[in-house]
Amino acid sequence: MTRTDQLRDSRVTPRRKVLISGASIAGPALAFWLNRYGFAVTVVEKASTPRDGGYPIDVRGTALEVVRRMGILPRLQDAHIDLRRLTFLDGDGGEVASVNPHTVTGGVAGRDLEVRRGDLTDALHTAVRDDVEFLFNDSIDTLHQSGHGVDVTFRGGGRRTFDMVFGADGLHSRTREFLFGPEEQFHRYLGYCFAGFTMRNTFGLSHELMMWNTPGRAAALYAVGDNDDVHAFLNFAHPEPPYDAFRNPEAQRDLVAAVFADAGWEVPGMLAAMRDADDLFFDAVSQIRMPRWSSGRVALVGDAAYAPSFLTGQGSSLALVGAYMLAGSLADRDHTAGFAAYEHNTREFVTVNQEQVCEGDAALFPTTARALEQRNDMLRNLSAMPSAEGRPAHSALTLPEFTPMT
Repeated sequence: MTRTDQLRDSRVTPRRKVLISGASIAGPALAFWLNRYGFAVTVVEKASTPRDGGYPIDVRGTALEVVRRMGILPRLQDAHIDLRRLTFLDGDGGEVASVNPHTVTGGVAGRDLEVRRGDLTDALHTAVRDDVEFLFNDSIDTLHQSGHGVDVTFRGGGRRTFDMVFGADGLHSRTREFLFGPEEQFHRYLGYCFAGFTMRNTFGLSHELMMWNTPGRAAALYAVGDNDDVHAFLNFAHPEPPYDAFRNPEAQRDLVAAVFADAGWEVPGMLAAMRDADDLFFDAVSQIRMPRWSSGRVALVGDAAYAPSFLTGQGSSLALVGAYMLAGSLADRDHTAGFAAYEHNTREFVTVNQEQVCEGDAALFPTTARALEQRNDMLRNLSAMPSAEGRPAHSALTLPEFTPMT
């Protein structure tokens, strides 16, 4: 169908108006596909611009086909980081093993992608910015469902009615809270917290990651290229989510500093850099597990519905695949049938990827001396193995073709 035909049809059948909350990964991807299927799309985002920067992320398996169909695969291939070495260190800073990254991540060399988060969000925004409405510096204040649609009031004072609303607003989704109540009932804590930030690359690192471990603690320096900065990560086991620190950056810094106070290697310098970092990101390592992803005319996608945790490396890929499946399920259906199809056809793929981690003791972050030694033995064996052929979970869904409603 040509663009003229679409415009002619729109005069006969009014375009369904939808609102997406969140403009990171799932939101713009969903906007792209909904626009493709003839919806009038508005995206609201509390930040002032599309979010740039951020830690590196993976695009693997089924998600590669999504970005190929969006036409942004060549751009992401140009932005590929090409991590070449992953080195593990013991508590004294001595080398345990140096391995091909794909043997650990389950990625496929030469096919799967790792890009800076900002490169992916910029590619998604660029692909859709001329076709949908973006409302930056704003967010949903209230939403009320009725027989004719969803009445939304915005923090900025606006009021509008949409046929459907979508929450693509992340792990701590306010849209999910509006619909289903407090996060705690869906939050599956995996036993760890982490802090991430950037710092000066005074270590001579290039296209590599170095990770220091003691039981229950890990520190990593990740150089995505030959840049002046590295991504620093401090990960630690914690018995309960530190809810009092989530909205208090100083409390976050104090907690991390206390946990790593006696640590060796480069950790003291990392702690000093963390104190001055203006891009500190702190959170619990956790998943979102929900019995259903929609209610009435409102549905969730990406981390808001099924965050798998960074331990799987599949958060961005699930967001991309989920957005494609949600939009396609609505292409020739009303919201009731479309949401049901979305869940039916996507949940197995989500579940198999979420189940790549086990609660309380991730393979890369052992919490006991015995578990750490077992992990180190595994890594020493891996160092002699060829790169992986990819984990089946990453490609466990074959993307269907969807036909727009006529």
